Amino acid sequence: MQQRLSVVIPCYNEEEVISETLKRLRDFRATVLDMDCEFIFVDDGSKDRTRELLIAAQAADPEIRIVGFARNFGHQTAVTAGIDAASGDAVVLIDADLQDPPEVVSEMIALWRSGYHVVYGTRVDRPGESAFKLVTARAFYRVLNKLSDVPIPLDTGDFRLMDRKVVDVLKAMPERDRFVRGMVSWVGFKQVALPYRRAERFAGESKYPLRKMIRFATDGILSFSTKPLQLSITIGLLSSFIALIGIINTLFVRLTTPDWVAGWAEIMVAILFLGGVQLMCIGILGEYIGRIYNEIKRRPLYVVQDKIGFPSKE
Repeated sequence: MQQRLSVVIPCYNEEEVISETLKRLRDFRATVLDMDCEFIFVDDGSKDRTRELLIAAQAADPEIRIVGFARNFGHQTAVTAGIDAASGDAVVLIDADLQDPPEVVSEMIALWRSGYHVVYGTRVDRPGESAFKLVTARAFYRVLNKLSDVPIPLDTGDFRLMDRKVVDVLKAMPERDRFVRGMVSWVGFKQVALPYRRAERFAGESKYPLRKMIRFATDGILSFSTKPLQLSITIGLLSSFIALIGIINTLFVRLTTPDWVAGWAEIMVAILFLGGVQLMCIGILGEYIGRIYNEIKRRPLYVVQDKIGFPSKE
């Protein structure tokens, strides 16, 4: 029986690039003659003509599938929906903006057939991105790897190929705050890096402004490490030690200076320092408690408005 490849492409307001993405994916499919290929586009509540263009393309290509969300649920959730819908022996995750070249997937397939369960793309070059984004991205991956209880590959996004065994385990992981690349690392199996040169975005603008980048980084750190909680304990002990030194110093000055008058400066410094430490620790605790709250509500991870192009289940 011929092997099947599922390519998952999350989309959000990608009308400027979707036609070129379809063309490049079809060109790639033409080179993989020994596999059936399905393209699963997950429309993450786009407000432009993305879904309209996808529906038109699906009418001409029965191997295109569309999962349309009822609203925007976020990139990682869209990736998850595509994984849930994929039927292939291997599943590839790739963004619609063509920064991750579809042509690299052929190399991923070769490594998969040689025995690897996960082949993840590692970026060796990132043209078109600002110096700020390059520096912050580099710092994020290294900080995350230091904090994470599971090693997560450096400079690696969601662009990857996964064996069906890995996909089945991911589908059994129901957490709400998704960090897919970390989840794949946690799963284990035999994994290998594939260095590649990332391209500039073909058209449109990035869907990850600074606010979303910060949130994404927070999800990555808090979903795979309890070290921030341990850090709050360390900071608390350190502040207590500093406060103890302050108390000893105050008592010494009081006993050795007859005309000593208590100053407001020392009091204000102590209050502000301890108050800042307490608020920071409460904030860390609040993030973890908020995630527990989201988990226990047990709401669906996403809401599908329509599914188009999938084989009917008899």
